[in-house]
Amino acid sequence: MFLSPLDEYPIHQAPVPISAPATSDRNFYDRSYFNVLDRQGRFMALTGIGYYPRLGVKDAYLLIRRDDVQTAVRFSDAIDGDRLDQHVNGYRLDVVEPLQELHLTVAETEGISADLRWRGSFPAALEHPHHMYTDRRVTLQACRFAQLGTWEGWIDVDGDRLTVDSSSSVGNRDRSWGIRPIGEAEPSGRPDTAFRGMWWLYLPLAFDDYQIFLIIQEDPDGHRSLYDCTRRWRDGRVEQLDGVRATVHYTPGTRIPHGAHIEMMTRSGGRLRLDVESKLFAPIAFGSGYGGDSSWSHGTWKGEASSERVSYDMTAPEVMARAPFSLIDHVGSAVCTEDDGSTQHGVGLFEHAVIGPHHPSGFNDWTDVLTGDPS
Repeated sequence: MFLSPLDEYPIHQAPVPISAPATSDRNFYDRSYFNVLDRQGRFMALTGIGYYPRLGVKDAYLLIRRDDVQTAVRFSDAIDGDRLDQHVNGYRLDVVEPLQELHLTVAETEGISADLRWRGSFPAALEHPHHMYTDRRVTLQACRFAQLGTWEGWIDVDGDRLTVDSSSSVGNRDRSWGIRPIGEAEPSGRPDTAFRGMWWLYLPLAFDDYQIFLIIQEDPDGHRSLYDCTRRWRDGRVEQLDGVRATVHYTPGTRIPHGAHIEMMTRSGGRLRLDVESKLFAPIAFGSGYGGDSSWSHGTWKGEASSERVSYDMTAPEVMARAPFSLIDHVGSAVCTEDDGSTQHGVGLFEHAVIGPHHPSGFNDWTDVLTGDPS
């Protein structure tokens, strides 16, 4: 443990310095995730920075998908005590106005650089706590808030500059902290069979007048272990949406969706219909360090001031053979239809995964794919 500038302020939540989590669990993490979604699906970018105090590591990544190539550059270094100065080597995130404006820069690293300014379009939303357990321990215990907004700036890949502005793109972000598997794999001990698989759907979508947040996590039988759906207006009003029925449209022969249809009930008893279409997708296990990434995992010690670039050919059979079994982020183009037939068009993140069986969707084992489209 060591002191940091934040220890000068009355913000402590435990009898330890701010640099030390209240828990001794090695899997404690504290990180940010962002995406940059071109409304037309010409490109998308995923990026984030994380701190892992019990592992002594901080790291960051920037992943870009365009055409048939997905490229990522990632950074890793020893953790430091000044959390007000968020950076990992050439990657820097500055909070300009808390919960409203941030500035992200990536110094040129192996041909990739960026200068992006984020502004929230709606108030940040605190999500329901997320918990997962095995027979013997907590595997996920997280607090998270999310927000939809816009970007201004650019991303440069090998001299090809992608212009990003509020009219052509949208993005969402989340901040989360708690416990989840990170770093090198731990010794397993006696096999634990508690995890049987999961079906996940996450839709933060921005419309002209409101944003919609939908989170569903189901076990193989369709039981919902995490469920929240709200419509939130710019003035802060929140409407709980109930009776959510979601149908994901899968590309035949895969677990990769091309769209989804969701029906919801408003508090007044009316019905909302939400239709989402994928404009472009990026499997986040290819370069970003999230679960299933065979090349890197968040919190892994890579040495002092480390950086590296990886690229994937998204037409290669050996690459795409892994994609259906990982978490995939999509540029989601959406239409929300009210009871009276009026519509609003929106855009945002369409995130989905089927890990293992999900009997309601027709996936009966860990390797099933659909031979036809049930939609």
